[in-house]
Amino acid sequence: MNQSPFSERKTIEQVEEGSELAPKFDEHGLIPVVTTDFTSGEVLMHAYMNAEALQQTIRRGEAVYWSRSRKCLWHKGATSGLVQIIRELRIDDDQDCMWLRVDVQGGASCHVGYRSCFYRAVPFGDQAGQPLGFTEGQKVFDPQTVYGDAPNPTQL
Repeated sequence: MNQSPFSERKTIEQVEEGSELAPKFDEHGLIPVVTTDFTSGEVLMHAYMNAEALQQTIRRGEAVYWSRSRKCLWHKGATSGLVQIIRELRIDDDQDCMWLRVDVQGGASCHVGYRSCFYRAVPFGDQAGQPLGFTEGQKVFDPQTVYGDAPNPTQL
């Protein structure tokens, strides 16, 4: 018996053209998520959700992710106050990637303190090999003040 609130994936037509939510989680039970600012369209972050995180996101109307490094649910902003309020939630054509359009309470989404997790540009073409260029001049908040000595969520 299927206890999932999501539909079973039966046919390509159902997945690609139907109105049923039938997300395809990978072999680790995860689906990638791209999160953008609702107003500007700026890419804020990339993360993952498991089925429970997706269910909670839908139910709460706030972003909940799966932390691969901490191996637990991560309600974005629960510690920092930088909650991501969902304005629109989309799924791609074959239902294996999510797109969240959010309003960010507090103006930042990156645990490093910048507005966006994509705060560096990679030189390419004639500029290949040059150092990364910072696209944000200053941090929105001080991570040490917000998180203290909490473990860094980034896996090295």
